[in-house]
Amino acid sequence: MKKHRKLMLVTLTACLSASSLVACSSGGASSGSSSSPAASTAASAAPAAAGPKPELKSLQIWQKDDYNTYPVAKFLEQATGYKVQYDMLPQDKPQDKLNILIASGEPYDAITTVGSTDFKAVYSDYAKKGALVDLGPLIDKFGPNIKASVDPEALEAAKVDGKLYGIPTKSLNAVSTSLFIRQDWLDKVGLKMPTTLDELVAVLKAFKEKDPGGNGDKNIGLTMSGEASFISNIVGAFGMPNYWNDVNGKLIPRVMDPAFKDYTAFVADLFKQGLIDKEFAANKDATAKEKFTSGKAGIIMLNWSDVPVIMDALVKNVPTAKAGFLSALQGKDGKAALSAARGFDRITFIPKASKHPEDAIKWMNAKLEKETFKKMAIGEENKHYTFKDGTYTPIQPIFTEERNQANNFLMGTDDKNYPTYWQARVRKDMRLFDGWNLMNGLAPASTKVVDQLGYAPYMAVFSKNFLQLNTMSSDYTTKLIFGAEPMSGIDAFITKFKASGGDASFTEVNDWYATVKK
Repeated sequence: MKKHRKLMLVTLTACLSASSLVACSSGGASSGSSSSPAASTAASAAPAAAGPKPELKSLQIWQKDDYNTYPVAKFLEQATGYKVQYDMLPQDKPQDKLNILIASGEPYDAITTVGSTDFKAVYSDYAKKGALVDLGPLIDKFGPNIKASVDPEALEAAKVDGKLYGIPTKSLNAVSTSLFIRQDWLDKVGLKMPTTLDELVAVLKAFKEKDPGGNGDKNIGLTMSGEASFISNIVGAFGMPNYWNDVNGKLIPRVMDPAFKDYTAFVADLFKQGLIDKEFAANKDATAKEKFTSGKAGIIMLNWSDVPVIMDALVKNVPTAKAGFLSALQGKDGKAALSAARGFDRITFIPKASKHPEDAIKWMNAKLEKETFKKMAIGEENKHYTFKDGTYTPIQPIFTEERNQANNFLMGTDDKNYPTYWQARVRKDMRLFDGWNLMNGLAPASTKVVDQLGYAPYMAVFSKNFLQLNTMSSDYTTKLIFGAEPMSGIDAFITKFKASGGDASFTEVNDWYATVKK
C-alpha cells in the first residue's frame, strides 16, 4: 500500500450546507428498511432482472495512468458485466474539487478517496449533511460478498451515527517508515548498525568527524523533511511512535506525553552538536532525498516503498554505495517502537446524486467474488505471478505493467486473503521486499505499535481539532529543536495546547477508548 498521505483539511464552503447538499441530490437509494435475513439471502441469490446493465460513473483518487485504459478496468468489465467511466480527483488539493462535485450534484455512482483522518472527517460530514446514500439496506440486499469479505470491525468503524455510508479498504497493519542508513559509511568509520539511541549518537558523531562521504565539513549526519519534527524510530525509542499513544491506559497526544520533554531535549542536543541537518525545517521531501542520493547525508527518514528510486539515484552518484534500514532503536528505558498503520487506506461511498446506487453496490459486490478479487489484485497465476510454498511472486515485467495500479481499483478487500496476495506487490523488487521484511516480517511484534485511533468512530471534537493540534505541536517541536523556543516554556505551551482543543479532544477520545481497550 501507499505510504501515509498528509492532506490539509479545507473548511467546507457555504455550498456544502445541509440544505444545498440535499437540494442537489437528484438520485438515491430506494426508501424502505432492510429486508429480513432470509429475504436478503433469497434476494442476493436470485438472478438479476433482465436487461442491459447501466454504465456506471466512478470518481477515483489520482494516479499516473488513465483508469479507463488500464488493464484492470477491462478485466473488471468482463468479470462484472459493468462498463464504468472512471474520472480522477486532481493530485493537488483533491478535497477542494471533491467539495465542488458533491455540492453540484455530479451523478457519480461511486467515489473513492484516501482514508486518512482528514478525509474520514469530510466523509462523515457529508453523511451528516445528507449527501450520501445509506448503504446498509443496499448491502443487506445486494452485497453478500461485501458482508463476507470486509472485516466487520472496519465496517463498524466506517459508520456515522450508526449507519454505514462507506465501504472501507483497510490499511495493512504494517510499519512503513524508519531510518535508512549508508552501510558503506558505517564500514568506513568502523561501526556496526546502531541498535540503541546511544549507538546512534556515536554513529552520527563519527559521520561528522571522520568524513566517510568525502564532503569535508559538509557531511550531514541525519536529514529529513521539514514535516518530520517527530523523527520515526527515534520518537519510538521514547514510547511515542504514533500521534496518540497509550500511557497507563489512556490515549495521550505526544505533546501531553510525559516523554515529550525528554524527546525534544534529545533531538535539540543532536541539532546543537551539528549531528542532524541544520536546514531540515526548510527541507521539502524532495530536498531531503536529494541530499541523501547526492552522497551528502548518511541517514534519512524513509518509507520502504521509496527504496528502489532512492537507491538507483544514490548508486548513480556513488556507485559503491550500500544502504539499509535500522531496526527499532532502544531508548534508555528499553523502549523500542515503530508506528504501524491501522485504519482505512481508502473509503468508497455513493453520493445521493447517483443514478444507479443499487447497481453500484452490485458492481462492488461482484468485484469481491473470490476469484475476481484475486485476479483484480494480482492477476493470473503463471501469467502475472507464481505461487510456491505459500508465497506469491510476481512475473516481471507484466505484473508491473498490468497490476501495478490494481490497488487503486479496490473498494473493500478480501481481508482474510489480501495480506498474503499483497506480498506479490512488495516482491516486484527485492529491495522493496528487504525493506518491508526488516520492519515487518523479521521485526519483533512488540516493536510494531498500531495506531489505536485507526478504527475509532467519527468523533466531532477530535476531527475538528486534529489537524490544527498536529500542526501546532509539530511547529512548536521544530522551534524547540532549533532553539527558537526555550525548553522552560514547554509547560506553558501544553496549557495553550489543552485550551486550544487538546483537553476536549482528550476527553472525547478516552471516553471512546475506555469502551474498547482490552
